[in-house]
Amino acid sequence: MNSTKVDPRPANVKSWASILDEGAWLQAVNLATAPGIVGHVALMPDAHIGIGATIGSVIPTSIDTIIPSAVGVDIGCGMIAVRTDLELDSLPTDMQPLVDRFSKSIPAGAGKSHVSINPRSSAWLEAHPIPGESILEQGWRKRREPITVTARRQLGTLGSGNHFVEVCLDENDSVWVVLHSGSRGIGNLIATIFIARAKSESNEKLEDPDLARLTGNAFEAYVPMMQWAQAYAYTNREFMMDAALDDLERFVGEFTVLDRINCHHNFAALEEHFGQRVWLTREGAIRAGIGDRGIIPGSMGATTYIVDGKGNPDSYSSSAHGAGRMFSRTKAKSRFTTTSLFSKMEGKAWNKDNARALLDEHPDAYKPIDQVMEDQRDLVTVTNTLRQIVNYKGI
Repeated sequence: MNSTKVDPRPANVKSWASILDEGAWLQAVNLATAPGIVGHVALMPDAHIGIGATIGSVIPTSIDTIIPSAVGVDIGCGMIAVRTDLELDSLPTDMQPLVDRFSKSIPAGAGKSHVSINPRSSAWLEAHPIPGESILEQGWRKRREPITVTARRQLGTLGSGNHFVEVCLDENDSVWVVLHSGSRGIGNLIATIFIARAKSESNEKLEDPDLARLTGNAFEAYVPMMQWAQAYAYTNREFMMDAALDDLERFVGEFTVLDRINCHHNFAALEEHFGQRVWLTREGAIRAGIGDRGIIPGSMGATTYIVDGKGNPDSYSSSAHGAGRMFSRTKAKSRFTTTSLFSKMEGKAWNKDNARALLDEHPDAYKPIDQVMEDQRDLVTVTNTLRQIVNYKGI
């Protein structure tokens, strides 16, 4: 008796990932059936398992609801890249001192802040007051100082995890500076408060409690705070890039900035897709519409790509945001060695004294970035290919 093989993959998940853990796929299926979803979930080539929402997913929800855990705890996290008129032959052979300069002007690490408040930070916070400040103060347990003061101190700081500052060379040996960071402690606080509120107020049957959505008054309160955190993250990258460029100029001499790109990859925005207005959440994905320019870094020590979007409608005009993890941080620390990390980073200047603490960022903990780029040839066009010569990592 003949039988017809049925494709078990649901129509409401579309994937570009040739390397995809089964757990990440099942998580995406659960996500695609969550309340409030109004179209298919698009999985980018770097997709991997996250909390609630798969990292590397693009998620449409109706205009009156958002899933806060899908936006994530680092609201507005993203990349900034600057091309200069410097070339390889204008750089010293030993770039290691630049890592030390970065570490002094751009504080890195969980909870790290500037010792004194930068006047630029104060001016920005005065021009962009925090909406819902009273909500944040109620949830703020670090009583050493008000949350507004911490936000000022952390504006212009890197954070930890996979956040970094790099100096790179493109295919023509032109010098670029590339940086990855987000909204720091205040973005995390906003996310934590509203993820908890979504869970506590939900009366819907969910496969995963982290898929709880915000509606009504909670949604109305969250949206302006989320948008503010995205603006904070964007400005945070701008301030750090300015500091990094100042460090580079003091190190090698004067130069001219030729190009500057700043893009989020953890954010939500009102957009129109397939004829309807939706809240589109990109959880580990960049906007890649026609005319959009993006930055797609590989792992520590690997290639970074500067791209133009192709506006693929099936991906909601989106693409991958990076390489995507293959091993969790815990597994990476037990699987990889400092010896192999030194081998991977040979010839580069980096914060090598912290090699053991960086094992969770080992290049082999991530998918090969070249495969990610091959998987999304219909999503972006590569305009520049960058190789690292300096890597300063948040720890």
